[in-house]
Amino acid sequence: MFKRMKSSVVLPVFLSLMMAVAGCGTAKQTSTDGNPANPAPSTSAPSQKPAETVELTVSAAASMTDALKEIQKAYESTNPNIKINFNFGASGALQQQIEQGAPADLFLSAATKNMKALVDKQLIDANQQKKLLTNELVAVISADAKTTVASVADANKPDVKKVAIGIPESVPAGSYAKEALTNAKLWDTLQPKLVQAKDVRQVLQYVETGNADVGFVYKTDALTSQKVKIAFPVDPQTYTAVEYPIGIVKATKHSQEAANFYAFLQSQASIDVFVKYGFSAIH
Repeated sequence: MFKRMKSSVVLPVFLSLMMAVAGCGTAKQTSTDGNPANPAPSTSAPSQKPAETVELTVSAAASMTDALKEIQKAYESTNPNIKINFNFGASGALQQQIEQGAPADLFLSAATKNMKALVDKQLIDANQQKKLLTNELVAVISADAKTTVASVADANKPDVKKVAIGIPESVPAGSYAKEALTNAKLWDTLQPKLVQAKDVRQVLQYVETGNADVGFVYKTDALTSQKVKIAFPVDPQTYTAVEYPIGIVKATKHSQEAANFYAFLQSQASIDVFVKYGFSAIH
């Protein structure tokens, strides 16, 4: 009888003690005045939200590819919130894309007529476009070619089987080449030999791969390849001056960022890069 009573009393007491100990472990720390102690203030500065990345789409003549990619690296390194996406191609094709509503923030053309067409259609503000660079038309042949081509007339030599040019209706370099050949009274004669390309870089590729014996490209394109050599510069009196205008597309959704890059393209730092690749600046 005594043992059963003792056991029945001790067990509840033991459980009460265990609960009290557990409660002490989770009790809030109090200050000397009885109030909960204030936590130590944080010494770390509040994190700042990174600037949102803005992507600019730049439609640019294929002949500007190498220079613009170098300029892109310099600009993005000092403007980490800007990402530049290039759409390289023939100026005429790029013009048509913008007319049809394709997204573009800036347009860099290899011919003034393409820029003028967009200004006339009020797709580019006349006050936000300007001529920036000039270029030269040259004839190129393979670096190991045995054929001697020293003038436009030599394009009609029997051992010249294929002559590559850009499509005159959409590729400015092709239009300039057609002008020069027409003035030399060779345009009709050379028709069986002509191979037309979608842009000036494809003309260069045709000569590099042996699919054409002669190609008409810009001096800047010829300087980018070790697989071709300049056969001769085309007489500048026989074709329209090659001028490169740049402009901001009115439909841009990033007008300030587009204006900033437009200004950077005109800076001395950018001009130096263009000149390095064979362009000349318009002052």
